[in-house]
Amino acid sequence: MEIRSHDILLVGGGGAGLRAAIAAAEVNPKLSIAVVSKVYPMRSHTVSAEGGAAGVAKPDDSLDEHAYDTISGGDWMCDQDAVEAFVKEAPQELLRLERWGCPWNREPDGHIAVRAFGGMKKKRTWFAADKTGFHMLHTLFQTSLKYQPITRYDEWFVTKLLVDDGRVQGVVAIDVMSGKIQAITAKAVIVCTGGCGRIFPFTTNANIKNGDGMALVQRAGTPLKDMEFLQYHPTGLPFTGILITEAARAEGGYMINKDGYRYLQDYNLGTPQAKPVLRSMELGPRDRLSQAFVKEDQKGRTVKTEYGSVVHLDLRHLGEKLINAKLPFVRELCMKYENIDPVNELIPVRPVVHYMMGGVSTDINGATSLGGLFAAGEVACVSINGANRLGSNSLTECLVFGARAGRAAAEFAVGQKMPNGRVLAQATDEQKRLEQQYLHKSGGQERIATLRDEMQKAVESGAGIYREQSTLSQAGNKLRELQERYANISLDDHSQTFNTELTSALELGYMLDVAQSIVECALHRTESRGAHQRTDFPERDDQRFLAHSLVRRNSDGSLKVDYLPVKITRWPPGERVYGQEEKPKDGIKQAG
Repeated sequence: MEIRSHDILLVGGGGAGLRAAIAAAEVNPKLSIAVVSKVYPMRSHTVSAEGGAAGVAKPDDSLDEHAYDTISGGDWMCDQDAVEAFVKEAPQELLRLERWGCPWNREPDGHIAVRAFGGMKKKRTWFAADKTGFHMLHTLFQTSLKYQPITRYDEWFVTKLLVDDGRVQGVVAIDVMSGKIQAITAKAVIVCTGGCGRIFPFTTNANIKNGDGMALVQRAGTPLKDMEFLQYHPTGLPFTGILITEAARAEGGYMINKDGYRYLQDYNLGTPQAKPVLRSMELGPRDRLSQAFVKEDQKGRTVKTEYGSVVHLDLRHLGEKLINAKLPFVRELCMKYENIDPVNELIPVRPVVHYMMGGVSTDINGATSLGGLFAAGEVACVSINGANRLGSNSLTECLVFGARAGRAAAEFAVGQKMPNGRVLAQATDEQKRLEQQYLHKSGGQERIATLRDEMQKAVESGAGIYREQSTLSQAGNKLRELQERYANISLDDHSQTFNTELTSALELGYMLDVAQSIVECALHRTESRGAHQRTDFPERDDQRFLAHSLVRRNSDGSLKVDYLPVKITRWPPGERVYGQEEKPKDGIKQAG
């Protein structure tokens, strides 16, 4: 087996991974840094983010208000020390990105342009038209090219973390082009592989988002955190699941039912005393808007289509000039995938799985409980998103915590010894496993597509927008059955070069692991909070569940769920309030 060695190894080449690599190179230019990505970095899912990145930019806004909106929007499941660090460093990271070349929209007077986003009481979302992720990822990739210590392994698929002597010491990966199975050793590893939306049948997530990193870390003995909190975005295109960005509503779009009625005014979007004002109701939090869709559907006020029930997003009143200036990608997506023009036609939309609030449990610097192992981006749970992420916080999270993880990994790597022979023996064992269980195996009866379809249906029916004991238990039983059947899968392709059937089989294994964690955590949390809504336990229970769930995989494959208290610094739990002004009582001094 061929062996390569680096000081720091990044698994994932998206926004968080590239930002971490740059940060590590800046800390110590003598370190050897590698980025391993199963796709070419600019095909990472960061490129598809549309709406913007949050950071305080205007004199009438403050770090405190950004922090409070984030914490209350997350239904008080956010670790407040992490949120305070996040909002403080967010504007600095966004300005740094502009110096590197990201073309933020600006006002005619030269100031940064910001737009409103759901759940935020002030305009603080920086944007580059509606292609923000595209411009951010290109900027990070181009910036990474100037750092000589950074080596890239494009289209390499990681199958195992190598662990010995109480710390991670590298990975085993498949070079997809050649099919060679190789070991890459390292003194520190940062996992930045993104989310797991493909576990569900209808998602905005690309085909690469299968929970790879989450499963790898859990298999290495490190817990996942808050896996029951999974966000539906209220506006996905039917059939494809392609996202229509929240920016469309930020610019003034309306959500209407089959009668042309702006139905969100009938729902409590977080304000207990009064209905939300009309100008802000489309910018309620994503969890509440998705739940309102379910209620409309139950009342028979949605439009029935061959791809399920939909409502409509109306942009017609915005006019062609504004749409072309600020929402050109939305118009392009509608015309290409739905054959409609939003300048004069309604856009059919429905809730779609979008983002994982949970993930690998890390501290404020991205460190896990396993020495030398770090995580950042959507794969990680630091936790700033709590039970419901506010739109536009995630892109900034990739920058802030990608940079923090990169710096922390660089500091950890200094002085560490290179991996020993026991790690290489593990790598050889992994090579044998891949060959025996997949490449050289014959006689299997199960098909990858069949198991994947059954998994997606089970998770959707059991752990969707609304959940209850019986459906969650049924989903859990089905997933255990699928795990047993997975051991009997059959591959038709036994070649080495670009064996996509092999990668699909490995991804299915990761998805089954992560799906089980989601369902198990949802079963244990007998309350309703944010994106986790139990119809059999409709109330929030701070007495028992103001705590993060930690789920570990035992050696026999079973799962164990424990709880860790949420870190409260200054904002005690309260009501989630939208549609009226509410200022936090305390104050952080604004940076700069």
